[in-house]
Amino acid sequence: MMSSTRGMRGIRRPAEGRARPRLYILDGLRLVAALMVVLYHYTVLWGGWGHDPRTIFPTLHDISQYGWLGVEVFFLISGFVICMSTWGRHLGDFAVSRISRLFPAYWAAIILTTLVVNHWPEVRGDRTLDEVLTNLTMLQKGLGVRHVDDVYWTLFIELKFYLLFALVVAGGVTYRKCVLFCALWTVAGVASVAAAGNKVPASAFGQLLDMWAMPLYSPYFVAGIAFYLMHRFKPTAALWGIVGVSFLLAQHSLVLRLPDAVSGDSGPPAWPGRLIIGVAFVLMALIALGAFNWMQWRWLTTAGALTYPLYLVHENIGFVIIHEFRGRIPALVLVALTAVAMMLLAYAIHRVVERPLGKVLAKKLRGAVEELRLNTPLPGRRPVPPAAVVRPEPQPQPQHEPKLMPEQERV
Repeated sequence: MMSSTRGMRGIRRPAEGRARPRLYILDGLRLVAALMVVLYHYTVLWGGWGHDPRTIFPTLHDISQYGWLGVEVFFLISGFVICMSTWGRHLGDFAVSRISRLFPAYWAAIILTTLVVNHWPEVRGDRTLDEVLTNLTMLQKGLGVRHVDDVYWTLFIELKFYLLFALVVAGGVTYRKCVLFCALWTVAGVASVAAAGNKVPASAFGQLLDMWAMPLYSPYFVAGIAFYLMHRFKPTAALWGIVGVSFLLAQHSLVLRLPDAVSGDSGPPAWPGRLIIGVAFVLMALIALGAFNWMQWRWLTTAGALTYPLYLVHENIGFVIIHEFRGRIPALVLVALTAVAMMLLAYAIHRVVERPLGKVLAKKLRGAVEELRLNTPLPGRRPVPPAAVVRPEPQPQPQHEPKLMPEQERV
């Protein structure tokens, strides 16, 4: 017992009852990542242009062709925020939070995108009723069903991360469990690649390992978790080691993803992508160490609120707008106007759909989780009869961490 106590003395714990400054910088960084992806789609992919955009944007193309790395930045932030938002919470709270945050805006985006692409099918092709209904579950990737919008592929990656991290949340999130999770997931990712090299994925186990290990993306989530542990406690050699290994693995995955990132390109140089990933890791390290705690700009909350719905609606709807107005509006002006229009649409979805529906959905889900808890017998006890159920009084939230705004808790 004494040795265990000594081993924990070196870990700094947050002061009891003292709220930390809200990390507004995460909202701003998330919006920057989203705009990187928007610029990539509008100036690199053929989309609504009808031909290679590099003939339209010869200089801008050389820069914007790395905008897809905004997705990797999302994953890095996600690891940090999910670890932060689950600390001290139960598994049911985690499930309620994720579902009520992700699905309202997602459902709205599916409906709007389907209406647009089915009315102008010459741009991206129409979507069948079966595809739309399956997309509403967010599980279409696993079922081999086409996405209503191609950007939805990242949501399946996020869902798998949530399910994996739920294993940590189920027993209570702790420093030790998070470190162990990071180590095991890193090993699983390397093992899945080694198995693929030995042609093992032909087996059911190999396919399952590759599906859940996600070696191309796991380094970002793992690094994000380690950065949050630095933020909550203090930097240690172990945490820096996790970040360092994750950074090196991220550099490797960058090289693997780069040739397919630009359609028809033989392979752009890797160094700008390496630089972008390096800057992202440095920024997250500075955030973890408190270098941006002074940045208390409340307008960044609105910026963070736009990010998720903007990501969901910008691609196919934006392509249709570009297709309809190309040749009538200068290309750069059209890209800027389309991006602004998508941000306004994202804000409307946030205010009209996401906030009100998210609150209703969260309330209903919390009630369902509470019923599940009340009717789950403890060892040696019988379930409580409905008539005998006494509703517990709501308890105040722990004050160890600042209360997250809905848009900051989302990825």
